[in-house]
Amino acid sequence: MTATTTPGQPLTAMVAPATSRRVATAPTRSTAAASWTSLGALILRDLVVLRKHLVEFTVRTLVQPFLLCFVFLYVFPKIGQGIGASSLPGAESAFATVLVPGVVGLSIMFQGIQAVAMQLAQEFGFTREIEDRVQAPCPIWLVAISKVLSGGAQGLLSAILVLPIAAVIHASGVEAHINLHWLLIVTIVPLSCLAMTSLGLLLGTSFEPRNLGLMFGFIVLPITFLGGTYYQWTRLAPVKVGGFHWLQTVVLINPLIYVNDGMRAAFTNSSHMHLYVIYPALLAFSAIFITLGLRNFRRKVLA
Repeated sequence: MTATTTPGQPLTAMVAPATSRRVATAPTRSTAAASWTSLGALILRDLVVLRKHLVEFTVRTLVQPFLLCFVFLYVFPKIGQGIGASSLPGAESAFATVLVPGVVGLSIMFQGIQAVAMQLAQEFGFTREIEDRVQAPCPIWLVAISKVLSGGAQGLLSAILVLPIAAVIHASGVEAHINLHWLLIVTIVPLSCLAMTSLGLLLGTSFEPRNLGLMFGFIVLPITFLGGTYYQWTRLAPVKVGGFHWLQTVVLINPLIYVNDGMRAAFTNSSHMHLYVIYPALLAFSAIFITLGLRNFRRKVLA
């Protein structure tokens, strides 16, 4: 049937009532849902890039731990230059037991610096690659958190790779006594990764690319040698002036000391710092580093 109109009849009379038609509208998402989707996409992107460069990541992760264990636990005993009061029976194995978890903690720290600090320093450099990421439909701070989380995942992977390698590289008669405490492993290791990648966020947003050498010389190197990689915190008590255990006190500002002693608690039965000190310290360092790092990140993005 053809619709007809009489002269003077409004054109709207030919249109069907609004209630008889359905207008298709696109579903809407909340800002929070869009932000979390963007966060997942940013992390997934980093993991895809990691998978494409898995060989490079593995080599970068294993070279330093391999050389440390090879020199201290294989070469030195072979040439009669043992480490760890080698004149005492079983001293070299005791040193190996202390060194192996320290090497795992050290690899987690360097992974946080390599995966977060170095990458951020490059992205904030001349090319300003970071601008591609901050255009994602999510808050600026969430972009920084994605770097921390993806770096933490790489830290976990490095711990999985390093522990078995470090535990088997030693001379005959030298053995690292590894005892896995799973409850501590599933809590301290991820928390350590978070603390170290948070440190990477702070360092990466605090130093310009041209000052990376300064960062390694004045921050990373002291953290490494005073972080308990080669010794336990409990063994520093004899280093004192008068009755003050000055070194044992000073190193408490070093986050790596808590990471390494946490690794010893998780992987061995050797002496270590109390767990009721390790957990709060790692949480506190993570919170401080993330807070300062997010402030620096936002300032540099908006600069």
